Amino acid sequence: MTMKSWSVAISFLCAPSVLGLAGNVSAQEKSVRPGVNDNFKNPNAKQFVERFETESREVFAKRKEIADACPIQPGQTVADIGAGTGLFTRIFSEKVGPEGKVIAVDIAKNFVDHIAKVSSDLGQKNVTTQLCTADSTGLTANTVDVAYICDVYHHFEYPEKSMKSLYEAIRPGGKVVLVEFHRIEGKSSEFSLKHVRAGQEVFEAEIAKVGFKKVKEIPDLLKENYMVIFEKPKS
Repeated sequence: MTMKSWSVAISFLCAPSVLGLAGNVSAQEKSVRPGVNDNFKNPNAKQFVERFETESREVFAKRKEIADACPIQPGQTVADIGAGTGLFTRIFSEKVGPEGKVIAVDIAKNFVDHIAKVSSDLGQKNVTTQLCTADSTGLTANTVDVAYICDVYHHFEYPEKSMKSLYEAIRPGGKVVLVEFHRIEGKSSEFSLKHVRAGQEVFEAEIAKVGFKKVKEIPDLLKENYMVIFEKPKS
C-alpha cells in the first residue's frame, strides 16, 4: 500500500461515520415543531403583558417563590431565555444587584424592544437585551452564570442546536433553570396536551444530551409546571 493509500485509510478510520454524521446534521436541520412561534413574529407587547402577567397564570402568581428557588446570587450574569414581556427579567435585575447583569433573550424584536424600554424607565441599568434566532441564543461563550427558561422550552424549534449554544454560553459550574408545563395524559390541561410537544422525561433527556447534568428538582412549588435545575460540569 502506498503512503497516500495509508493516509486515506487512516483518515477514514479516524473520522466519524459518514452516514451517522449526515443523519445528525439532518436531524438538527429539521424543526421539531414548525409554526410553533408564528404568534411571536410580530407580537403586540401590551396584549401579551395582559396575557402573561396575570394572577391566573401560575408562574406569575408564584413568581416570587420561583425566583427565590433559582440559584441566583448578587453580581452574577443571568440570561432570561424567552424573556417575553420581561416579568422575570425585572425580578432578576433586583436579585443580581448593580454589580450583576441580566440578559433578556427573545426571538421577538417587539418583546426585546419592550423590555429595553421598561427596564430603562425603571432605572434597571443592569439589563441588556439579545435578539436570538430559532436555533441559537446568540449569547457569547462562557459569559453566563445562570440561564432561566420558563414555559419556553416547548417553543424551541431546534432544541439541540439552541441548547448547544446555551451550553457554550454557560460558564463551567453554571446553572440552567427549567420551568415547564407538565404534560401528563388524564392530568394536564387540554392546552398543555395539545400545545406542549413532550413530557418532562423527554425534555430532561434532550437537555442532558448536550452535556448538562440534572442536579435538583423543586417539588411541591408548582402544580401546572415543574421546576428543574441543571448544571454545566466544572471540568
